[in-house]
Amino acid sequence: MSKSLQGLRVVDLSHVLAAPTCTMFLADLGAEVIHIEPPNGDDSRAFGPFVGEPDKNRCGYFISLNRNKKSMVLDLKQNKGKEILRELIKKSDVIVENYRPDTMKNLGFDWQEITKINPRIIYASISGFGRDTLPEYTNRPAYDMVAQGYSGIMSITGPEGGPVCRVGTSIGDIVAGHQAVIGILSALLWREKTGKGQYYDGSMVDGLFAILENAVARYEIEGVIPKPLGSAHPSITPFQGFETHDGWIIMPIGNDKLWKKFCKVIDREDLISHPDFKTNPDRTENRKKLIPILEIEIKKKTTKDWSDIFNGESLPYSQINNIKEVCESKHIQYRKMLVEIEQPGAGKMKIVGSPIKLSETPGEVYAPAPLLGQHSEEIMSEILGYSTEEITIMKKRGVINK
Repeated sequence: MSKSLQGLRVVDLSHVLAAPTCTMFLADLGAEVIHIEPPNGDDSRAFGPFVGEPDKNRCGYFISLNRNKKSMVLDLKQNKGKEILRELIKKSDVIVENYRPDTMKNLGFDWQEITKINPRIIYASISGFGRDTLPEYTNRPAYDMVAQGYSGIMSITGPEGGPVCRVGTSIGDIVAGHQAVIGILSALLWREKTGKGQYYDGSMVDGLFAILENAVARYEIEGVIPKPLGSAHPSITPFQGFETHDGWIIMPIGNDKLWKKFCKVIDREDLISHPDFKTNPDRTENRKKLIPILEIEIKKKTTKDWSDIFNGESLPYSQINNIKEVCESKHIQYRKMLVEIEQPGAGKMKIVGSPIKLSETPGEVYAPAPLLGQHSEEIMSEILGYSTEEITIMKKRGVINK
């Protein structure tokens, strides 16, 4: 099956998570992604869990983010390594990196230099605070936790009245990676129209701030500083998790029509006409009166009992799955969101599939993650035209694989 980004070449100067997430999706859609790694490999090759003994080629973390890519070892501390990278950039469409802001400039590969090498290139940078920012933020190091803290998302995450709480996944990195894909695809469309390349300046803090939903609106309009509410929604009620007889269930009752149906289902039709609970604004204002009433009712039945009831009445709900339960769920299996690959050095293993479900050119996992430097010689020979003798010399000098 042809792929929507087939024929697109991406130079992937990324490491760990934010930019690798971006290039992973580009690869899923068919782009040829060349992951440039230093001699010791991407830092994430040292992160667990490992398939068997710890090894740079058996790292589950790296494998999960780098399927469908090619790996080329290139020592950019050597002039020849830089020369090879310049040659590769000339023959590519996109370059993606998430180094500290000064790194690419010091190497001689910032936007101003790269656009001289290839004026049509789409250059995407991802950093904590962005490249174009105030001087005090320009070289400020940032991990996902920094972005979560600065963006405000941690201040609205966690139990009501509890300590600060990190979102359970590295959402700052991941959102930044997703948004970079949008920026790159938009720039490619613009290039089709104008022939010009573009620079994408991605920020993890910007990305998280952009998804704060109504928290910013509440502050700007009402002057209210939002606080964490556990699983509850700040302006829709009831819209949260409830403890059942044997577990937990989520019930987002998003409008008055659903509220009336919900009251009938839990056998509390008296709540429909109650003056404190008639409309969503009423229920939200009187949340502290309503929630204890509902907690008593929901605890009367098991999670499965309520799931069957709500499903039968087409009410929105979900049991709270742990990772084992969601990995084994029929929905995830049917949607091919957990796929099996044959990973060199690790054997058969399952990784997360592509969520990009297009009718003609869907994203898919069609190749495992590369071994460290697996494609260095192939790229040197087939793309850059180096001879076997020249490649051997490069290997001896440690410019590419040793």
